[in-house]
Parts: sequence; structure tokens; C-alpha cells
Amino acid sequence: MNTPKDRLGTSRKVSSKRGRLVVSALAATMLVGSVAPAFSAVGIDINIAPPAPRVIEVPPPRPGFVWAPGYYRWDGHRHVWVDGHFIHERRGSHWVPEHWDERHGRYHFEPGHWERG
Repeated sequence: MNTPKDRLGTSRKVSSKRGRLVVSALAATMLVGSVAPAFSAVGIDINIAPPAPRVIEVPPPRPGFVWAPGYYRWDGHRHVWVDGHFIHERRGSHWVPEHWDERHGRYHFEPGHWERG
């Protein structure tokens, strides 16, 4: 029979499933949000020039890898050095390292990325 009690139970199940879905989506969004700042440096424009890059001896090449040189990142208060590291090569592409460009007296950070060719 379809009594009000049965309908209430069904409603609770649907609401419970919907609640779990909302909580799962919220958790996924928070996880992505917590990881994203580590990778997103697009749009950083500051008035403080980065220091000169450090002179570091590049390690010998490794088959299947490309050397990504170190660079200065902005932590919101100062420039912080990030050591270079090897990354897996992508055939048909070359690595364009992270760098700072001066634009009208301000300094713009360009994240590292792959380009074809």
C-alpha cells in the first residue's frame, strides 16, 4: 500500500541519496580547489622583479625525460626559488619553462607548458 508513511520513507531515501551526491560533489570541489593553487599561477602580475635565476649545473640527460629548469615563484609576499626537475618528454613537443615577463613596469608570470614543434 502507498501510505503517507511509505511515501515519507521513499522521500527520505531520495533525500539521503541526493544529500550524499551533494556532499560528494562538494568534497570533490574542495579537493580540486585545494590542488589547483599549486598549479595555477596564471595571471600573476606584481611590481617586484624576480631575482636573477640561480646558476645550477644541469644533471646529465635522462632518456625519455626533459629538464625543466628552476625558477622563482611568487608566494604572495616574496619570490621563492623552485628547483629544476626532470619531466616526461612528449614526443613532437618541447617544454617552455616558467618565466617572468616585464610588461609596462610590472612583472607577469608565465607558467611552464608544452608547445608543439
